[in-house]
Amino acid sequence: MESTIKIKKIKEWAISSTEKPIIISGPCSAETEKQVMQTAKQLKANGIEIFRAGIWKPRTRPNSFEGVGTPGLEWLKQVKAETGMLISTEVANVKHVYESIKAGIDMIWIGARTTANPFAIQEIADAVRGIKIPVLIKNPVNPDVELWIGAIERFYNAGITNIGAIHRGFSGFEKSIYRNIPQWQIPIELKTRIPQIPLICDPSHIAGERKLLQEISQKAMDLNFDGLMIESHTEPEKAWSDAKQQITPKALKKLLDDLIIRQEVPPGISLETLDDLRFRIDLCDDEMIKILEKRMKLVHSIGLYKKENNMTILQPGRWDKILKRNINKGLQKNLKTDFVTKIFKIIHQESINEQTKIMNYKIKAKV
Repeated sequence: MESTIKIKKIKEWAISSTEKPIIISGPCSAETEKQVMQTAKQLKANGIEIFRAGIWKPRTRPNSFEGVGTPGLEWLKQVKAETGMLISTEVANVKHVYESIKAGIDMIWIGARTTANPFAIQEIADAVRGIKIPVLIKNPVNPDVELWIGAIERFYNAGITNIGAIHRGFSGFEKSIYRNIPQWQIPIELKTRIPQIPLICDPSHIAGERKLLQEISQKAMDLNFDGLMIESHTEPEKAWSDAKQQITPKALKKLLDDLIIRQEVPPGISLETLDDLRFRIDLCDDEMIKILEKRMKLVHSIGLYKKENNMTILQPGRWDKILKRNINKGLQKNLKTDFVTKIFKIIHQESINEQTKIMNYKIKAKV
């Protein structure tokens, strides 16, 4: 369901240009005045207009570098004075908000750990009530679009309409090439629910490795994201935090130069062919719904049979055979193993849910 939140477009408050992508860049952490100024000046020389730097760093383990704190805000003020760049930083509590506003920070963002805490979000939203400052909200650490939307709503209800969302990926236990698994369907769902919201991708935190930044940035552009937040440092290998995912301003320029920026509908392009293909996809979707309905009716019958014969719902051997068979069939049709596995795991779980409902029907009726 589409949200009723009406948010200003990013071009109205972030930059003077309306061209995409919007680029926000700077070091993961402000370490020294020299490091901040050198990075900012190099970024500015390469056309970057929005500077980011972490002043307070929420760290997973104690005794890690947790940021220089309030003194670093003076360095950001100097960046603004000497380069004319807009300056931004992360806030995690009310004190951070007050210090940032006092220092003239142009934009604040909310980190993933904070987004996951509605109490903290409400306190920060109350702190910025009545203040005209853009707020960017990163997705929560877990893939929960409702929690993300809830954070956005809290700021909107506090009178903040200059709101943007940052996709930085999601934590997971499974082994992955990514530091944080992208799960692109989550930001897509957010954009579907709140079409007006500017959507920024944070390739640095998704990747965790420099070598993946180009691929992730291009994927974001292909999905029509509004911009990118990429960490940049003059000497990334010596960075005090997240050294592996930062790149030099020069490397950032090359990354941006190599990006292919696509348009929703390029000028002079007819949509007749696209509309025809979409119509045919709709027909396929209709067929899938009919097949799923037919399958679930059969699952219902199986559930009744198992109940009558006092059989367990889960039959591991049967499930293994189904999965392996369909993976093999999928490979023959050029369908990826991961794709087929995910689909059939969802179908299998719904089958279990339906049979569980049948098994417990009379028990629930007596309660």
